[in-house]
Amino acid sequence: MVGRHAARSRRAALTALGALVLTSLNAAASAAPPTVPGPLPGTARTPDAARPPAQMLRAMERDLGLTPQQASDRLVEEAEAGTRAGLLRNTLGDRFAGAWVSGATSAELTVATTDAADTAAIEAQGARAAVVTKTLAELTAVKQKLDAAAVRTGTGRTPVWFVDVKTNRVVLRATDEAAAADFVKAAGVESGTVDVRVVAERPRVLKDLVGGDAYYIDAQARCSIGFSVTKGGQQGFATAGHCGGPGATTTGSDQSDQGTVQASTFPGKDMAWVGVNADWTATPDVTAQDGQKIQVTGSVEALVGASVCRSGSTTGWHCGTVRQHDTSVSYAEGTVDGLTETTVCAEPGDSGGPFVSGTQAQGTTSGGTGDCTGGGTTYYQPVNPVLSAFGLTLTTTASEALTPGPQDNAAADAWRAGRVYETGATVSYAGQRYRCLQNHQAQGARSPQNTPALWQRV
Repeated sequence: MVGRHAARSRRAALTALGALVLTSLNAAASAAPPTVPGPLPGTARTPDAARPPAQMLRAMERDLGLTPQQASDRLVEEAEAGTRAGLLRNTLGDRFAGAWVSGATSAELTVATTDAADTAAIEAQGARAAVVTKTLAELTAVKQKLDAAAVRTGTGRTPVWFVDVKTNRVVLRATDEAAAADFVKAAGVESGTVDVRVVAERPRVLKDLVGGDAYYIDAQARCSIGFSVTKGGQQGFATAGHCGGPGATTTGSDQSDQGTVQASTFPGKDMAWVGVNADWTATPDVTAQDGQKIQVTGSVEALVGASVCRSGSTTGWHCGTVRQHDTSVSYAEGTVDGLTETTVCAEPGDSGGPFVSGTQAQGTTSGGTGDCTGGGTTYYQPVNPVLSAFGLTLTTTASEALTPGPQDNAAADAWRAGRVYETGATVSYAGQRYRCLQNHQAQGARSPQNTPALWQRV
């Protein structure tokens, strides 16, 4: 097992080798960005990764078969891997082909590239290099053709498709080969580009009809609260779009009046938010094991292979790992794209409930297959697109307001608390330029200069 000693060594390497590694990469490939980042200040770790909730550690031990030390080490490794992957993604540019973690403690980070000349630089950042034939952008373009075809053709027998960064392929799950061939042809994609896997089950939305607490829609269906949010002076929570359309009324787990669905999208996406009345207060809490609470501190997106836990009003608190991002799923009600596939189980009524990695919000439960008796696959709607689409601010322990300085207000691309940033985005802050390393919503006092795990000075 690679433990904390190895993690400390890599953290030191990030500071000592940052400029050297990226300089050598620029020399090896002329297509790389010409800028060379300076050393990372302090520990390049996602905020609060070293203080995981005890409830999450216990659930990871149970569901992932880990020892207490392995569970703790794993969260630290995953947080640091996200920063290193972001640095390399920004530097590789168009040659980047994906990143993932593996091993009991996620101690091994793999970064894929289409150019073998990048290998030395990737390895110098403490990662394993995988040289592949297609870039992530090329694979994503293929998937987008399948997404477009799903709008105009039936997908009842081709329920799931995604980019699998580990195999450098686009994968299509279908109930039979003929249906897969028809779908691929309708998308105008070469058959050899898509890896078809025959499956027996089709995912369904978990709508038997807080994070994790029950709520009721129009007194007819039950779902689970996702994450507390605010929009202006309105408090509320994010949840699944299939739980109710705009204007639907909600009541709490105690059947008292709660709020109204303000906006909802399903299918296409599976996102909604509910504005609550004055009797309810937004908190950063998520219900975990045995009714205890953990508090959300941000929304940094976890890598493929990372551990995640889910809370729901039917089955409670369960953990697993991220399998794929940007997965398209064809439910009976229609196709939803941009979901994340996990090994976590769920059942009807868990819909809308929160997924977290450490203390970072990941998304809200959408649907899946199987159950929590025999195990299953569950998909979640990533939370950052929900926040961005509806103009919401995630309620966290770091939600205090930040007033930008004069230089920030003057710049069109000034960093702003509450804005959702994707890897590679550039901002100005306090007279400096920064490039985003990991997808997240900017939180209060966690400005670029204070969070080297999320921002690289350029």
